[in-house]
Amino acid sequence: MRIRFTKMHGLGNDFVVLDAINQAFVPTPAQARWLADRHFGVGCDQILIVEKPGTPGVDFRYRIFNADGGEVEQCGNGARCFVRFVHEQGLTAAREIRVETRSGVIALRLEADGQVTVDMGAPIFAPAEIPFTSDTDAAVQPLEVDGTSVEISAVSMGNPHAVQVVADVDTAPVAAQGPRIESHPRFPRRVNAGFMQVVDRHAIRLRVYERGTGETLACGTGACAAVVAGIRRGLLDSPVRVTTRGGDLSIAWAGSNEPVMMTGPATTVFSAEIELPNNL
Repeated sequence: MRIRFTKMHGLGNDFVVLDAINQAFVPTPAQARWLADRHFGVGCDQILIVEKPGTPGVDFRYRIFNADGGEVEQCGNGARCFVRFVHEQGLTAAREIRVETRSGVIALRLEADGQVTVDMGAPIFAPAEIPFTSDTDAAVQPLEVDGTSVEISAVSMGNPHAVQVVADVDTAPVAAQGPRIESHPRFPRRVNAGFMQVVDRHAIRLRVYERGTGETLACGTGACAAVVAGIRRGLLDSPVRVTTRGGDLSIAWAGSNEPVMMTGPATTVFSAEIELPNNL
């Protein structure tokens, strides 16, 4: 089977984007793993699927598959690429669209300067909704990792995040702790592990070990979660510049039940066709 795809990235967090409106194809887990493989397939952190909406009042349905083939709820960098893709492919002329995801409806706006602003919705702190095993929704919680207690902030931005503050992201134990936190039993659906360095009250540096993918150059929902955690802990004031290894995002949050607003770039790399192996 031959499929059309577009390779895109948001600050180096890269995607294979598939138009499932004009071609009837949604990958199986095995096909998703093959497409994401950087040696045998196209190579990407996630696969994004554009579909017709199933909910009245929205423009598209947005589905996300991680590199391990699992479908997940949300991807902020992918959302920015999504709105640029549907514009470039002529699927819409609207500069602001509403898109349904597994975690709810989000609003995306293509700015005049080419940047994309995403209304990511209000953060979730209730442990059962993250989900996270805890008796409290306190801003700081202890988590045992390899016999050591680390302080994390648990928050959902449509997908679960565990954010900890570190002195220096360059020396943070991302490779060692990231996989342990991702699969920690207190996060029954696994979790994205964020490592945040506070630069000043309006700037942080961030690395994220993503669930089902590993460390990526940038994570949009991780940036939102980190800023929310920092504001809740009294360390940050909105808006905040988030510097990742792939570049900068701007995150704004007014607190309480207000939505988190994320602004950043989305880049198209190339479009092509590929033949899927018959044994997948």
